[in-house]
Amino acid sequence: MIHTIACIGVGRMGGGIARNLARSRRFEVRVVGRSKAPVEACVEAGAIAAAGMRQALDGADLVITCLPMPETVLEVHQANREYSPAGAIWMDTSTVDPATARALADGARATGRRFVACPLGKGPAQAEAGELPLFVGGDEGALEELSEVLGVIGAVVHRMGTVESAAAFKLVSNLIGMTTVALVAEGYELCRASGVEPAVFHEALKDTGAWSYQADLRLPWMIEGDLANRFGIDLALKDLRLAVEAAARLGVPVPVGAAGLMQLAAAHAQGYGGLDVAAIDRVVAPRQ
Repeated sequence: MIHTIACIGVGRMGGGIARNLARSRRFEVRVVGRSKAPVEACVEAGAIAAAGMRQALDGADLVITCLPMPETVLEVHQANREYSPAGAIWMDTSTVDPATARALADGARATGRRFVACPLGKGPAQAEAGELPLFVGGDEGALEELSEVLGVIGAVVHRMGTVESAAAFKLVSNLIGMTTVALVAEGYELCRASGVEPAVFHEALKDTGAWSYQADLRLPWMIEGDLANRFGIDLALKDLRLAVEAAARLGVPVPVGAAGLMQLAAAHAQGYGGLDVAAIDRVVAPRQ
């Protein structure tokens, strides 16, 4: 059974996960983060702020990582596995490429630990509410042991098979989702330039096959100019880059996704990297 959990990375997504686990009062939850405020928010929910990795991992049955870059995830796992008990489960919820997921699994097995890939769907609001869709892959025995944990942090668990499959699915999900945002921005600005009022465009689009989760979520933000970072341009750029690179390795052409990647790269180059993906609208129609 899982009694003690170490959460490494408690930002927008990882913080919600840690807080829900702490609020459940079913586990001892220790947190490690780079910034003071997110750690304090977890402590307020009942978690323990660890003094460092060794303290967080000492006796931990489960280690959850939620970090922005594959390189960082790999480094954290490689440098700190030995501080966790033999047989401990390391579960990565970050968005990484399939090759990194395989390296994490192989590294865990080589050191007597177990690994599960658990990429997350949707965003911070769902993380905070414990309503994330989870896309899991890896050690079947570990997944069975994690059923209670997954039930606390997620609304639905999709068994993807291997760790590579779980990682690939998340990249594909973001490839489709973020390219959709780029198309919504282009359609919105084309209609606006044609004299269609924003509110009319929003309401009319709902009654067409073009409506989508991303249109429902981000079109109002585009219209209102609300570009506060829920899921930022720079993270989306990283995810689409990983997706396009994975496609190239497998020989799968993804020209539409590659075009979405170029739009995100343009948004980054124009200084919008720290804003929400909805800011891709500013590439189509710059504002003064």
